[in-house]
Order: sequence, then structure tokens, then C-alpha cells
Amino acid sequence: MSSIYDNYEAVIGLEVHAQLLTKSKNFSPDRNEYGAMPNTNVSVISIGHPGTLPKLNKRSIEFAVRLGLACKSTIRSEMHFARKNYFYADLPKGYQITQDNTPICTEGEIIIKDDQGNDKRIGLIRIHIEEDAGKSIHDVDPFDTLVDLNRAGVPLLEIVSSPDMRTGKEAYNYLTEVRKLVRYLDICDGNMEEGSMRCDANISVRKKGSQEFGTRTETKNINSIRNVQRAIEFEIKRQIDVLEAGGTVVQETRSFDAPTGGTISMRSKEMAHDYRYFPEPDLPPVKVSQEYIANVKAALPPLPAELFLRYTKELGLPEYDAYQLTDHKPIALFFEELIKHTGNYKSAANWIMGEVRSWLNENGLEIEDFPLPASRIAEIIALIDASKVSHTVASQTIFPALIANPEKTALRIAEEKNLIQESDSGALIGFIHEAIKNIGPDKLAEYKGGKKGLVGLYMGEVMKLSKGKADPKSTNQLLVKTLDETTL
Repeated sequence: MSSIYDNYEAVIGLEVHAQLLTKSKNFSPDRNEYGAMPNTNVSVISIGHPGTLPKLNKRSIEFAVRLGLACKSTIRSEMHFARKNYFYADLPKGYQITQDNTPICTEGEIIIKDDQGNDKRIGLIRIHIEEDAGKSIHDVDPFDTLVDLNRAGVPLLEIVSSPDMRTGKEAYNYLTEVRKLVRYLDICDGNMEEGSMRCDANISVRKKGSQEFGTRTETKNINSIRNVQRAIEFEIKRQIDVLEAGGTVVQETRSFDAPTGGTISMRSKEMAHDYRYFPEPDLPPVKVSQEYIANVKAALPPLPAELFLRYTKELGLPEYDAYQLTDHKPIALFFEELIKHTGNYKSAANWIMGEVRSWLNENGLEIEDFPLPASRIAEIIALIDASKVSHTVASQTIFPALIANPEKTALRIAEEKNLIQESDSGALIGFIHEAIKNIGPDKLAEYKGGKKGLVGLYMGEVMKLSKGKADPKSTNQLLVKTLDETTL
């Protein structure tokens, strides 16, 4: 059933702030470290003492170029820094050093899945370098706000998308791709819960078919990808309700309240001129050569989109498998190492997504903590492919034994536990004849009469006689042939 909400569409753009994994801050030698005691990673530069001079962290340039190349952006050859002036208690200088008219990266794209699962291009407007503010803490002292300046000066990349998203789900998918990308590039850990990746959502609504944008609001303080989707979906409905009631949407900054799932008005939205941007006088222009860009590009790791394409097109894996393998960089790296030792790509994917991931989940560990090298998993796959052990035996017996004894090989475990399957036809035929004799002529007559399902009964008897060591595939083929040829 249609409703008034079906007459509108949302226009959504996201601003993502990614804290960079540099050792020091952007314009001072203070440590860039999460979780330190409050106000310990500070100096006269980061807290803005008069007469102090900033010095740019070169790694922030490298990280910005990495991201720009990955997003197919244009990298600016010369850029300037600016001061963005505004007052917060946790902004010690009274201004933020950022890039205004000359962002290091312009344009570019992120490819996401839309609500129907189809590829959709989300354009980028710019990626620029800036510094973070400190952190105001409201929940420690019931009477006062506390300020921790450890975060002040931490390098940030602000990634500004075009208003190309139309639903909360698309925004969710976009943020997922951005986080995956910065993690693959090793420039940001993407932990929204720790504030190292933060998102502001610009949202407006308009009647379907209209080309004009509605009045937008900006929602801040969103601490997870799921909450970004929730905030957007609430704000879309709220704005439509305002318009349908004859009201006007006000341009403002709003905050997301996670417990209620709603957004709350914070202040009227500032415009660019309110910040009084002007050139940063203490930092010289930065020039980026084509040679430097080429060197950064040559050092880029394989990116998730490239790996996804290779896994589906070259290795023949299903899209689901490729997505699961590329979703987390360390998993992809483990898979890359595994397929150096085995050509059975599907089985390699299955082991990572199955037994390996289950073991990690049960033990609360990440793939970096997995005790076995990828080559050990390849040894298990080789035993199964050679019909030396069944997958069940490998999964339930050999795999746990290898976890407990990672210095041993899979073959040695199988031999020590007497698990090697019998695939020799001479040995198997003896088990088969004995099974036919044990089960008796009545069941053989029923099989001859058309009850082919009785093969399972005979297989079970063969496995019992061989103590589980008969190779199921070889046994099944030989069993059917023997039953068909046996006379009553």
C-alpha cells in the first residue's frame, strides 16, 4: 500500500572524517595514540601557545594520495592550508588548520550496492587534509564538562560525497565501503566506536521527479554505521511529516540520539562564511609531483574491488564467497597466502569461511591470531582432494589436532591417528562382499527389485567393516557396480 512517503525521495550526502594512522599529529610531534591518559599527548604547539609554529606531517600527504588514487580522484599538484575559525572549548587554538580552496583530492567515486543489489556510483566532491579538535567529556562529572586535548591536532582526511545517495541503506553501504577502503590502505582503523571514523549526514527531501534540492539538515554525533542508517531514516520521515503538515524544513545541525532513534536540533547551520577562512600564514604551499604520485601508486596494496573481480572472474568463486573474503583485509591476505599452496580455490574459500572463521569466533580471536599458517590448511585440502581422508574427518579430527599441534603436518596427524582412507579397489571389494553377505539375500533381492536407496545401508556396513577408512567416493562407485553384478 502506498503512502505519502512514497511521493518523496531523499537526497543524501555524507561527510566522513577519518583519523590517520600516523605516529605523530598533523602539525606537531605529539604522539597520535588512542587511549592515553587525558592531556598527556599534548605540547605547546597542539594547545596553541603564542609564537609556536606548525610543521606538516608528510605521512598525511601520502595517506591522502593513497585514498585519492584508490577513489580515482584528481590529485592536486599544489595546495595551501587555511585557518577555519570557530570557538569550541576543545579547540585550543581557536581555529582549525584545514584545506579550503585547494583540497588535495577532487572528484572521484565509491562504488556501492543500491537497495536492489545493483552497482551504483557515488561521486566524491573532495578529500582534504585537516586536524582534529580535542574531546569534550560530559558523562564523568555531573556538574562540569571535562576537556581532553589528546585528540587535538590528530590528522584527519575529510571525505565529502556528492548528494548521490537516496536511502539510509545506500548510506550504510557507502560507509561500509569507505571503511573497508581505508582499512585496506592502512591509513585508518575505521573504528567508529572509538571515534577514529566519524560521519555527518546531510539530508533533504523533495517530491519525486523534482530536480531541485530541498532544505537540508546535517546530523552529527553518529557513532556507528548502523546508527547512520537509523538517523537518516528518521530524518527523512521527520522532514516529510513537516512538509506534509504545511511547515518548512529549517537548515540546522541536529544530533542523533541512539536510545530513541531520533534526531534533536542543536543549532542553526553555519555557512562557510561564518568560519572566516583565511590562508594559514605559518605553513608554506605544498607541492606534489607526478613522480611522487607514481611512487605511491606503485606501493598500493590490492584493493577490495580488484580482489572481488579477480576472485569471481579468474578464480570462479561465487559473488557471496568473494564478498566474504574481501570484507576484511586480513582475511583476504590469509586467502591470498592459502591459494599460493592450493589450486582448489572453492575449497580454500570454504575452509576460511567455515572451519577457520568458526574457530576464530568461538575463541574471540581475529585471523591475525590464528595459530596455523595458510599452508597447513592447504595440506588438509590436499588430503581431501587425494581421497586420503573425508571432509568430515578432516574437519572434526585433523583440524582440531593441528590447532593443538601446529608444528605437525596434516599428513602426519592423519597417519598417527590411523585416518588414511582405503581407496584400493582390492581392499574395498573385500569389504563390499562381506557387507553383502552380512546384510543377506532378502535385502539384495529388494535392491534388485528396484529399491536403489538400499545403497546407503550397504555403504554404512562397509564403513563399519573398514572402521570408517573406506573412501566414500571410490566405495560408492564400486559398491553399485558390485551389487548390480551380484546374482541371487
